[in-house]
Amino acid sequence: MNPTVIPIRPLDIPNRGRPRHTPKGRQVEPAARERVAALCAGLDPRADLLIEHLHRLQDAEGGLRHGHLAALAERLRLSQVEVFEVASFYHHFEIVDDAAPLPATVVRVCTSLSCAMAGGEALLANLQTALAGDASVRAQAAPCIGQCHVAPAACVGQRQLPRASVAAVHDLLAHGETGPRALPMPERSDLPQLRRLLSGALSADNVLAELKASNLRGLGGAGFPAWRKWETVRAQPGPRHMVVNIDEGEVGTFKDGQLLSREQGGAPQMLEGLLIAAQVVGVERVWIYLRDEYHDLRGLLTRELAALQATLRALTVRHPDYVPPRIELRRGAGAYICGEESALIESVEGKRGLPRLKPPIVAFNGVFGRPTLAHNPETLWWVPTLLDKGGAWLAGQGRRGRSGLRRFSVSGRVKKPGVYLAPAGTTLRELVDDFAGGMAEGQTLHAWLPGGASGGILPASLADVPLDFDTLAEYGAFVGSMAVVVLGQHDSARGAALNLMQFFEHESCGQCTPCRAGTTKAVQLMQAPVWNVPLLGELSQVMRDASICGLGQAAPNPVDSVLRFFPHEVSA
Repeated sequence: MNPTVIPIRPLDIPNRGRPRHTPKGRQVEPAARERVAALCAGLDPRADLLIEHLHRLQDAEGGLRHGHLAALAERLRLSQVEVFEVASFYHHFEIVDDAAPLPATVVRVCTSLSCAMAGGEALLANLQTALAGDASVRAQAAPCIGQCHVAPAACVGQRQLPRASVAAVHDLLAHGETGPRALPMPERSDLPQLRRLLSGALSADNVLAELKASNLRGLGGAGFPAWRKWETVRAQPGPRHMVVNIDEGEVGTFKDGQLLSREQGGAPQMLEGLLIAAQVVGVERVWIYLRDEYHDLRGLLTRELAALQATLRALTVRHPDYVPPRIELRRGAGAYICGEESALIESVEGKRGLPRLKPPIVAFNGVFGRPTLAHNPETLWWVPTLLDKGGAWLAGQGRRGRSGLRRFSVSGRVKKPGVYLAPAGTTLRELVDDFAGGMAEGQTLHAWLPGGASGGILPASLADVPLDFDTLAEYGAFVGSMAVVVLGQHDSARGAALNLMQFFEHESCGQCTPCRAGTTKAVQLMQAPVWNVPLLGELSQVMRDASICGLGQAAPNPVDSVLRFFPHEVSA
């Protein structure tokens, strides 16, 4: 039997089938078009530069107005929804109505663990009270801003304020000092190791051999052998790319910012390591991705890159076959997730920082689908040194059977918070007593974080365990980016874990349900007077097994550490 066919009449829609006279979406006003063109002058109208364009608008206007976003979409030949979804993803962008008032200055007060221990939350409350009648200023909470060693810290506009107070904020505002400081330029480098490579005194195979002999590992958290990364990308068909990840947003981590701006060699030495890696691997384009909170360092790197171009032009005269890579400095926009290398690459491409599913890994399919070498700046900083002194020299450093040197960011209840270069295998007790001046006055060691927010929380009884990659696995912890936060006897491991889970909830990109919903549910469970231990354990396992990237997979570490080492606190 044939089915009955019921004819369906088309809906009676006016002008059906006629072409539109205007594009879809909000119509662009001429004034908005002119304003966007003026603010974005000098920037190529490319989709991958969308975030740089958004920064131009945000910096000038104090926010992103709907009319300007529509004009920007037109300028970049993107849909308005594409521009809106990127603008709404990053914390440092604020989307507002065209006529909405905006404060001239936003004061971001860090409330992550190290700053919270130093009174960051009270500072925020006091600032909000003190500024309540001033519409030109707004104070708001912010996740870690990379100033844990000078807690409590704040950003007043684009001016980082160490050891912040209400009076210090008022002073900066009164004097209009809300822009970045101009850091002193470090001593220039004439790129001696790169010159050796270009002259033939070193071959690419020599460099790889020294790299392998040094046992240098990625120092951004994962600890993957550097030589293996280089060889993997080098073996792929060109063109090949590189990204340098200076988006250190892990709670308790500030070593990269200090290394590049204040330590000997600093940014010039990192840039030489970058150029050596590019030459050996055959990299054509490099993107340096810098976290937005490092405004001072952005100015320094901009000047360093300009000076480097002059040096490279002279080198190409001496070595006509040398083609330096094209280097671009990109600015993050307040998203911890962009520390994950594939999310960083999405951001470099002008998109939301959503981690990619793996495989393929970025060494095979990275920026714009090309093989990409992803490195932490400290890893590249070591390259000229190990070529000068030999890989065996670096491998010979270390204690208790470990190899190499490690930079630790140390904050919390110690007398001298800061960045310390110590042998791999150094213990927490040695790090505190021999480098950080001992525990702060009146403090005794209660607990400590070996690797920032995601590295777990360990008790004082484990203060003599060697610190390095793989040495803490049996305790459910890891050193990661070497961010050590020290807690005293008046601090709560349970309270620290809650602060860290709130950080993860805020920073989850929302792409996968286990992380998006899991961090929110965990915060709710951890705020209860008595923890539901079985449910937290089940939630932890789901997040570890099913989250797309390391944020969701490692977020339960502090919770699991409290349940394992501080069970008496979960019912307090």
